[in-house]
Amino acid sequence: MKIISITSGKGGVGKTSVACNMAVGLSKMGKKVLILDGDLGMANVDIFFGIHPKKTVHDLLNGVPLKDCLTAAAPNIDMLAGGSGLYEVSQMNAFQRREVLAHISEVSFIYDYLLIDTSPGLHDHVLHLNSVADECMVLLTADPSSFTDSYALIKVLHQKYRVQKFSIICNQVQDEKAGEQLFVKFADVVQQFLPVRLNYKKTIPFDSQLKLSNQLQRLIIRQDAKAVSAQALSSLCRDVVSQNNTAASVAGTAQGFESLFRPASGHA
Repeated sequence: MKIISITSGKGGVGKTSVACNMAVGLSKMGKKVLILDGDLGMANVDIFFGIHPKKTVHDLLNGVPLKDCLTAAAPNIDMLAGGSGLYEVSQMNAFQRREVLAHISEVSFIYDYLLIDTSPGLHDHVLHLNSVADECMVLLTADPSSFTDSYALIKVLHQKYRVQKFSIICNQVQDEKAGEQLFVKFADVVQQFLPVRLNYKKTIPFDSQLKLSNQLQRLIIRQDAKAVSAQALSSLCRDVVSQNNTAASVAGTAQGFESLFRPASGHA
């Protein structure tokens, strides 16, 4: 199971929409996907799928078996809800965060992908969830605050958890060219000060169909597969699968759950 975190330095950049659309895109390719709604205490993945989870991470931490805490979101897609309005969940300590991930690792043979929709910002649980991912996808928009907050997120993940590689998705931009220009501008700044590798992953243009789908809390990849944004998201999913197939044939170092208990320079 490949672990992918979808994260950002600030809110409102489209993380949950991208994560949910990716899940559907991957499932259409025959992949089995588990979504962890990592926006703990303020979760909303369930809204995009139009479902009402009966159990959440909170129940898992209180002894309910993982299989009973998972909710079927769509064909080939299951979800572990983060819970909304649950203060205790948003304040999970390091041991509890590790416990949740350890439970998920026990079902890793069932799924091809674990998609983690993280909270924005630099909270401990955000950093921890990103640190265990095989691929950390950072959503970047043209908003100056997105630029500076994404830089801060990458800096802290590198310094505290020694994360070396980041994939950048340029979201809510006019077109592919604008996305590439935004990436180059961001990469120039990051690589001037931080010894990390940035990979330009994809540009997802912001079109009228995507805006409408988000307002209706629906998924563009289902709503209008011919929309420019839906085509970009489908292309992103194809790239993810292609990359994973290539990586599977190459022996690598400890990643994901294999590195769950690896010492870090900071605290989990």
